[in-house]
Parts: sequence; structure tokens; C-alpha cells
Amino acid sequence: MAMSVGRRGLVHLRASASRLAVASSPAPRLAAAPSFRQPALAVAAAARPYVTVVKYQRDDVLEKLNDFRAEVFSTNWADYLNLVYNVPFWESELDKLTSIVQPYLHEPEVGAKFGEVQELMDVLYQCEDVRDHLNELAELCTRASGFMGTGYAAEEKVDNMDAHAALCAEAYDAILVKHPKFKPKIEQTIGHGLAVLRQKHKFKWGTMHRYFF
Repeated sequence: MAMSVGRRGLVHLRASASRLAVASSPAPRLAAAPSFRQPALAVAAAARPYVTVVKYQRDDVLEKLNDFRAEVFSTNWADYLNLVYNVPFWESELDKLTSIVQPYLHEPEVGAKFGEVQELMDVLYQCEDVRDHLNELAELCTRASGFMGTGYAAEEKVDNMDAHAALCAEAYDAILVKHPKFKPKIEQTIGHGLAVLRQKHKFKWGTMHRYFF
């Protein structure tokens, strides 16, 4: 009887110890969900400063702007072949100037000079467009007169030549009013073009008296 009681007590002790061991064992941990971090490049790119590899001093930038303006302004804009050869190189040089002038664009002298260069190129494009149209009209008038003006093998005439001439004259006056500082270049291209067309077709414009019409 004593042995059975002792065995029962030992069994109860073992059962209690096993329950304590199970209770004291750590609970299994669940794997944490992976966290994805957003790259900080987007925040840094919003405030990206001006960065360039080649550095130009302020005097160098002004010198390049002056040289570019002098070269473009001194060229004969009425020579279409000269423009065909040179305008692509001028546009490439203007892209470079636009890049290197940025650090000094806030200065009054540099900003004014760069604005003058931009206006110069705008006037060049406008004058080139109008003069090309005048040249085409003059060529059509020549072809309509036939071989050496004899009427032989003559092509069709332009029916609305008066309207074309009036539009070119209006563009000439408008560009003169908007860009008075570039009057010599406007006269060199559009003014002379109107005079050439006037020799082939009779029409009137504001400064025709300068060419004895």
C-alpha cells in the first residue's frame, strides 16, 4: 500500500513537471512581413541643383555671347546658301551658350546680353521665312513670263499675287515695329526681297520710295 501511494505521487510529480515544462517553453514566433522601403532618390531629385562638368567664368561667358552675336549679326542674311550652311552650327552653338549661361543668368549684364542673342535669332528666323517666300514668288513670276520673258513655254501665273505681296508687306512692317534695333538686317532681307518682287509684279508697300518705286 505504501509503495502504490509513492508511485502515484511520483506519477503526479512527473505530470506536473511536464506541464510546467510545456508552459515555460517559448511560444513560436510568426515571421515578420517584409517591409519595403521607398528609395530616397525621388526626394533628392526634386531639389536637384544645377551641375555641369565644364566651368566657365563670367567673363568667358560674356565673351562667347558677344562673339556669337557679332558673327550672326555680321552675316549676310539675304544669302540663303550662306544660311543653309551656317544656321545648323549657330543653333548648336546657341544650345551650348544656353547651358553655360545659366549660373550667371541672374546678373543684369549677362541676362540682357543673352536676351539680345535670343531676340537676334528670333528675328533671323522671321526674316528668313519671309524672304524665302518672296524668293519663291519672284521665281514663279519669272517662270510665268516664259523663256527669257518671251512667253515661250510659260507656266501658270499666281492668281492671288496681290494678296501674297500684301501679306509680305504687312509682315515687314510688323517686324520693324517689334524689333526696331534690327532694322538693318530686316531691310537687308525682307526690304530687298520686296524690291525684287516689285520688279516682277506691281504692288505698294510702306517704304517703296527707298527703292525709287
